[in-house]
Amino acid sequence: MAVERKLLHAKENRSLRKPEGVPSVDIPFLVLVMLLLVVGLVMLYSASYAQSEYDTSYTISTKYLQKQAVCALLGLGCMWLFSRIPAEVWSRFAWVIYGVSIVLLLSVLVVGESVNGARRWINIAGIQFQPSEIAKFSMIVLLARLTKQFGSNTKEFRYGVLGFGAAMLGLLVPLALEKHLSAIMLMGMVGVVMMFVAGTSPKWLAAGAGAAVVFLLIYITFMGYAGDRVTAWLHPEQDPGDTGYQILQSLYAIGSGGLFGLGLGKSKQKYLYLPFQYNDYIFAIVCEELGLVGALLIVALFAATILRGYWIALRAKDRFSTVLAAGLVSLIAVQTILNLGVVTNLLPSTGIALPFFSYGGTALAVNLGEMGIVLSISRHRNEPKIQEEAV
Repeated sequence: MAVERKLLHAKENRSLRKPEGVPSVDIPFLVLVMLLLVVGLVMLYSASYAQSEYDTSYTISTKYLQKQAVCALLGLGCMWLFSRIPAEVWSRFAWVIYGVSIVLLLSVLVVGESVNGARRWINIAGIQFQPSEIAKFSMIVLLARLTKQFGSNTKEFRYGVLGFGAAMLGLLVPLALEKHLSAIMLMGMVGVVMMFVAGTSPKWLAAGAGAAVVFLLIYITFMGYAGDRVTAWLHPEQDPGDTGYQILQSLYAIGSGGLFGLGLGKSKQKYLYLPFQYNDYIFAIVCEELGLVGALLIVALFAATILRGYWIALRAKDRFSTVLAAGLVSLIAVQTILNLGVVTNLLPSTGIALPFFSYGGTALAVNLGEMGIVLSISRHRNEPKIQEEAV
């Protein structure tokens, strides 16, 4: 009987084990992403309900939350699906995704819709989205694919600079025609991080950074709108009723939050004082309602997610997966840093949203899908690295 019980116990244990060949995703990273999503939705509702009531003649307080929640569900579906797709699939279709992105960006110039004075949206079957969100993803996938293709040749100028640079220009030129400076800056910074991870010589990256600064100075000089943003950033008090208004209202919100905040849902600036309080400037409402302590906890949550993402990238099984994961995580990191810098007036206004928090269905769904790819890469975090040559 004792032998039978042992055999039965062993059989039960085998039935509870995960089938071999199906490694699990990185649970800490998954939990961190889900926390960002949940906290982001809560803060979006708190920051947007006054604007929602105003926009709907005080009948609906969840207008923006409802749309964001639908996109969150779509994004979660993408995250689950992408977490089960091997990273090699993205390498195989990198050029196709890149080509589709260019077509979408160029279509904006022809059939794009203007929102708040900028023509960056297109409408397909009643669904409005920004092709620039797809372009960011396509750039990351293609640079990872080129890293695999170039191999150790990325140290050479021909491959590590000209090769990567030409691929990026295919997307950045249409964005320049759209006057989408924020996307250009964001993609440029993420591209530099990926090139560094891929092995491009630091001296070439430093030279590229210098050229980027020159480009920005020329762009700001000839683009009055961008120049006004810089002037408002340096001296918002000189025009408190116009160009400096949003910056000052953001700083008022942050300052009034104090150490522990006014309390969740008790912001005063969100009552139509602070423009885009549920979008680019949602972190100001976070500071006002949750105070310095709550804001630092959310910053810590972002930092933990980003660091865990880089941890996954370092332990990816091959070169392509490492650069791909690093690029996707860097996209979240750069967006977060730039948004927080703008809200606190450390940087001039860029129009870059806070991932998982700011209102924007396309961005949220794409971000969650991208995190699904990182989760897919994390399935092989405990496997030995594959040594590859240029292909």
